[in-house]
Amino acid sequence: MPMRAVLMGLVLLVSSGGAAAAERILALCYHDVSRDDPDQTYLAVSADQLVQQFNWLRREGFHPISIDDLLQARAGTRPLPDKPVLLSFDDGYAGFYSQVFPLLKLYGYPAVLALTGQWLRADAAGKVPYGSGNSRVGRELFVGWDQVREMSASGLVEIAAHSDALHRGINANPQQNEEPALTTAHYDPRGGYETAAAYAARLTEDARTIAASIERETGRAPRVMVWPYGSYNREAMAIYAAAGMPITLTLDDGTAVLDRLAAMPRMLVAHNPELRQFVADVHDTDHPAHIRAVQVDLDDVYDADPARQAHNLDLLVSRVYALGVNVVVLQAFADPDGSGRARSLYFPNRWLPVRADLFNRVAWQLKTRANVVIYGWLPVLSYDFGALPPERRPAPVLASDGAGAATVDRRQYPRLSPFDPKTASLVGDLYEDLARAGVVEGLLFSDDAQLSQDEDASAPALEAYRQAGLPASIEAIRADAGLRSRWEALKTRRLTELTEVLTDRAGRYRLPLKTMRDIYARLLIEPAAGQRFAQDFDLALQTYDYVSVRAMPRPEGVGRDDATAWLEQLVAAAAARPRGLSKTVFELGALEWTARDRSRPREIAAPALVEQMRVLLRNGAANFGYYPDEFVRNRPDADVVRRMLSLQRYPYKP
Repeated sequence: MPMRAVLMGLVLLVSSGGAAAAERILALCYHDVSRDDPDQTYLAVSADQLVQQFNWLRREGFHPISIDDLLQARAGTRPLPDKPVLLSFDDGYAGFYSQVFPLLKLYGYPAVLALTGQWLRADAAGKVPYGSGNSRVGRELFVGWDQVREMSASGLVEIAAHSDALHRGINANPQQNEEPALTTAHYDPRGGYETAAAYAARLTEDARTIAASIERETGRAPRVMVWPYGSYNREAMAIYAAAGMPITLTLDDGTAVLDRLAAMPRMLVAHNPELRQFVADVHDTDHPAHIRAVQVDLDDVYDADPARQAHNLDLLVSRVYALGVNVVVLQAFADPDGSGRARSLYFPNRWLPVRADLFNRVAWQLKTRANVVIYGWLPVLSYDFGALPPERRPAPVLASDGAGAATVDRRQYPRLSPFDPKTASLVGDLYEDLARAGVVEGLLFSDDAQLSQDEDASAPALEAYRQAGLPASIEAIRADAGLRSRWEALKTRRLTELTEVLTDRAGRYRLPLKTMRDIYARLLIEPAAGQRFAQDFDLALQTYDYVSVRAMPRPEGVGRDDATAWLEQLVAAAAARPRGLSKTVFELGALEWTARDRSRPREIAAPALVEQMRVLLRNGAANFGYYPDEFVRNRPDADVVRRMLSLQRYPYKP
């Protein structure tokens, strides 16, 4: 099937459904089920606990459903029952046949069983590769094809693919971190990174192999792909859909919906939870944790001395773990002079020099050792592509001087025009390269995504105004209140559309991707201030998963005596919007810059920073963090700030 047709099919699969699309589906992800003490090497649940969970689901009115039920409901031919639940079991452990299958027959419950082809093929010693490195386990740990055929023929068990040979880690960077094979560009010390074409070919071969194996053994081609480790991207979705698997199961948070069968979230059932914990987890499925974040400059990790750099990384990981935060916003570009402009990057890419191939290493260590979500932080517009030929470079943002001339405003970030198609193309390449090269689960669009009241007067921008029915002159636009309002809305919309393009480009190699947009605090309490920046708080709430509000009193001209009242005003303004507080992350400043001298910021004492956090919590704002975290200097003092910052502190005591 042509790739374009596959992609169109995916669009239909994730966007159709009408009124039925609002139906929420609880999808549960199990692994091994054991009669004896459940081994957490295999995320096992005891058979006794599984029976208790099945009984609770029945008492509470949940109705287990099949893949056929989902497809018929999506097509509108048969509605789903009340409180539908999809039972899924990953990896194909033998415990599914001995412990789960009898229960399915007893209860009449359908389920999905995901098989990894490689684990059903034993070597001469009866072993199969499993886990990291060269570790191997006995073939008897998994079901056999005779058992698979019996279960498939029962009508209760949907046999799904779990890849043929990609449920493993592969070398992901020069530092030899092992990361999920399905979403990682393999790094070979002798030949560098796997190309995009080789990556696609590897996945295509895997999809064809597992699909053919399941169809050959059961007579039914798999319709469902279950992502190993819950790791997937849009490239993989298209490849496995082309092999006949347009429905995929993830480990994303939340409940599933009929109009998004191409990536269904599931609740992972692990650590053999007692019934009370299982019930709590079910009820919390659609309630994400509060965000506690620190924003980190990767420049502080980098060092030309490898030993010193490794020491810096250990300091960072230990500190993040101790702080008890759950999000790290990690700088992906080099900015040693603090200009905010990207001239070199910390990951392999197409257009800019690589200061060090470091982002992936640091992100993976933070994710696996400190258990945090990584948001990649790149500029939106502030890049230096001076090494490219002049005809390849995007136009810079220009400001009108009021007399018809256009110049670069030196008081602003040097930025590229968002109206120049070359900007979206080049910057989009970098976002795609970041997602391919590094473990990112979110993107922060920083505050360089703004245009002043005198911008943009570049040639591409003036042409965009003309095409929108506006004069190709900023002076003429500003002379008319109606034209000025349309112009400001056009600029705001264009900046938003550009960030959506960047998200889409990154999604080729990393999904899901949370998005967070930096905006200036005064937009919350002075809506007209959005005209000064081409930013809109309400539009940002609608567009992004989170809005990061720069809640830094001093740079906004707020004196120390007025800081508390100002923060309270910000929280109240966010709370006045639907989901305003749940989607707003208040970014406090650990350093204090002034408009007069940005080169010498003043440190904010940790107790003062904690007091600002206390004000936020006391007024109902539970999502917050700070920038920067100077981990090498222990600034702010970790022992002080974690008392208010840590998510381990419960219940909250503001």
